[in-house]
Amino acid sequence: MNFTRWSARLPGTQRRTAARTEHTVSPDRRAEGAPVPAARAEQLTDDAPLVPGVDELPVRDVLDRVPALVALVHGAEHRVAYVNDSYTAAFGARPLGEAARDALPELDELGLLPLLDQVLRSAKSRTVKSRKTSNGRSYTFTCTPVDTSPDGQGGGVLIFATDVTDHAEAAERLRASERSQRETAVTLQRSLLPQELEEPDDLRIAATYQPGGTEAAVGGDWYDVITLGGGRTALVIGDVMGRGVRAAAVMGQLRTAVRAYARLDLPPHEVLQLLDGLATEIDANQIATCVYAVHDPNEGRLIYSSAGHLPILVRDESGAVVRADEPTGPPLGTGGWLHTSGSVPLGPGSTAVLYTDGLVERRDEDLDEGIASLERALSGATGTPQVVCDRLVRSLGVTADHDDDVAVLVLQHPARRGPDAELFRNAALELLGGVEAAPRARAFASGVLTSWRFPGDLHDLGVLATSELVANSLQHGTPPMRLRLRRTDRRLIIEVTDGDDHLPRRRRAEPGDEAGRGIAIVATIATSWGARRTPGGGKAVWCEFALPRT
Repeated sequence: MNFTRWSARLPGTQRRTAARTEHTVSPDRRAEGAPVPAARAEQLTDDAPLVPGVDELPVRDVLDRVPALVALVHGAEHRVAYVNDSYTAAFGARPLGEAARDALPELDELGLLPLLDQVLRSAKSRTVKSRKTSNGRSYTFTCTPVDTSPDGQGGGVLIFATDVTDHAEAAERLRASERSQRETAVTLQRSLLPQELEEPDDLRIAATYQPGGTEAAVGGDWYDVITLGGGRTALVIGDVMGRGVRAAAVMGQLRTAVRAYARLDLPPHEVLQLLDGLATEIDANQIATCVYAVHDPNEGRLIYSSAGHLPILVRDESGAVVRADEPTGPPLGTGGWLHTSGSVPLGPGSTAVLYTDGLVERRDEDLDEGIASLERALSGATGTPQVVCDRLVRSLGVTADHDDDVAVLVLQHPARRGPDAELFRNAALELLGGVEAAPRARAFASGVLTSWRFPGDLHDLGVLATSELVANSLQHGTPPMRLRLRRTDRRLIIEVTDGDDHLPRRRRAEPGDEAGRGIAIVATIATSWGARRTPGGGKAVWCEFALPRT
């Protein structure tokens, strides 16, 4: 094999030869006493040995001394023509003249043999980065086509492998650190989400959360279900902008704040107004979108307020899908804006979907197209809320390697018929005021509770609570006044509304006081009680009794 001919084709050889020719000092100039550096002068003395040029060095000697792994193969079967000392030290001696598949099994294990074929056919160099070999080291392989015969007609491949083990291990440590950080963020995210959803009497609810793929940092998506009492339920879903542990931590603070504000039983827009101020205090540079909605079974509607979030979708019993209006306010954390409330019908047999942008947003299509795709998927989605949840996620193409977090909350207001409908009843009475209002309310409550076949002790407690709530409204409220009784499969709810917006509070009555004991009595005998302002003005005071399990 003609290594000298082959070495002439090494990159840079011609440039170095030309450089030596240009800078060689002629004997005449030495005789003229031209200034010559001392080191150069020593090399030009008669006794000093001449330094051979690259072209004069045997290629084998050069390659045997380089730390990189070098091998030369030729022919269609890639028969081994040469391996250097570094290659031998790494993988052992290799027989010359044999096919690479047998003589260089390490290349076969790394899948480089097809690459050798490609290099031979295309006459172009190819490189594969950071391949880990059986000896535990990692190498970057560069395969270069060369002529291996004296007449230049033979095709061969020069294999040059650089040890990149340190770089590969550093990269792996970095990836492990990133995985650890991501796992921490995912764990934090999941721990801050509700481990079990609250189960309202009148709604069936399911939710799902799926973090982005392994290459995506965890975001701040969250959801929650909060029972407000009096048969009402608050639902919330939100998305903190940003990624990682910081976004998850901000999400946790916002979710906790929402639960606290929800206990105040404020209208949705007032809850978001409070949340907006808190978001600014948490981090002025962090913003979030959010939808807060309240379902009242007596109204048959979903009252909501949206802080820059995607619209709620509602599918009615016939399969028609309604999209709620656009956001009723800017994202949380912007400050200085007033939020408003809107509403969307949610009658029996309806299904509503609240979701984050990871479900519908794609880089290659408009956001409205994603929402339209979700509408089409929802129109044909039937079954339990969990089944609907899973179908929507699949229909929108969300997989394990999705590039964004996805949170979906599905709620159904079931249409109850037959024996199930007997467990959900409503009765209402308009209170006209006057001395006869209280006895009339007691008689009405007694008759209703008797028709609902409540046991005697629960019947008596219900009549007593009705009497105290009506008496409180007659004394401190203003018309119009109304008594409403409602039963579900789990509880009895008694509610009295009037036109005055002053909320009662429980206080300790002194022995000489003639008033102030009504709410205390209700709080003592009932499972829970509460009061809230109504949207049209006025207030509602309610109490609940848990029904015995059958």
